[in-house]
Amino acid sequence: MTTITNAPQQEVDGKVALVTGAASGIGKAIALLLHARGAQVIAEDLDPAVQDLERPGLVALVADITQDGAAERAVALAVERFGRLDILVNNAGIIINKAVIDMSRDDWERIQAVNATAAFLHAREALKAMMPNRSGAIVNIASYASYFAFPTIAAYAASKGALAQLTRTLALEAIEHGIRVNAIGVGDVVTNILNEVVEDGPGFLAQHGEAAPIGRAARPEEIAEVVAFLASERASFIVGSVVMADGGMTVTAG
Repeated sequence: MTTITNAPQQEVDGKVALVTGAASGIGKAIALLLHARGAQVIAEDLDPAVQDLERPGLVALVADITQDGAAERAVALAVERFGRLDILVNNAGIIINKAVIDMSRDDWERIQAVNATAAFLHAREALKAMMPNRSGAIVNIASYASYFAFPTIAAYAASKGALAQLTRTLALEAIEHGIRVNAIGVGDVVTNILNEVVEDGPGFLAQHGEAAPIGRAARPEEIAEVVAFLASERASFIVGSVVMADGGMTVTAG
C-alpha cells in the first residue's frame, strides 16, 4: 500500500523528469513547475529557446523528437546527469487546420509523427529506464480532440485519439512494473500552438475557450498542475485514465 507523505509543494521532490516540447507554452510551464517542486528535469525541444530554461537541476536538450535516436538520447541524458528517470511528460504537439481534401500526405504524417509517434518512441525508451526501478509515471498531453472533432482538424484529432489509446495500452503493459501511465485531455490553452495557422494564436485560443462551460481558456500553469499531480504519488491509484482538463468542453460537445 502506498503511503502519501508529500504535500503538493514537494510532490515530485527527488524525482527525475523528461518533458518534451518544453521551450514554450504548456511544456515550459510543466518543466518549470516540476523543477520548482523538487524534480530534476530534462527539457527537450526542437526550438533552441529551450536553452533559456537552463539552471541547476534543469538541463535543456535541443532535439527533433520525431527522429530516430532522439528518445534514446533524451533518456540517456537523464540517466547520465541525474542517475535515473522517474517521470516522462509527452507534451510536444503541433496542429494544422486544413480540410482533408486540401491536406497533403506530408501534412498528415508530420502531425502524426510529432503528436503520436514521438510519444510512442519516448514512452518506449522511458519504460526501459523505469522498469528496473519498478516505479515511474508517464503523462501524455492529449486533448478534448481525442474524443470529438470539428472541421479542419482531422490530422490533429486522429493523432490525439491515437495518443489516448496509446495511453490506455501502455498503462496495461506498464502497471505490472509499478509504472503508471495516464493522459490529460486538454482544452483550449493560451499558447502559441496556432501561430502558424492564424494571425494571433493566443488571442484566437482565448476567444475559442469562451465556448467552454467555464467561459475561458486555460493558462499553461493550470495544465502543469494536473501533470504534477498525475506524476506524483498523490495519484497512486490512477491508471490508464484520460483526465479531462478542458473547462467542461466535452460535457457539452455534440
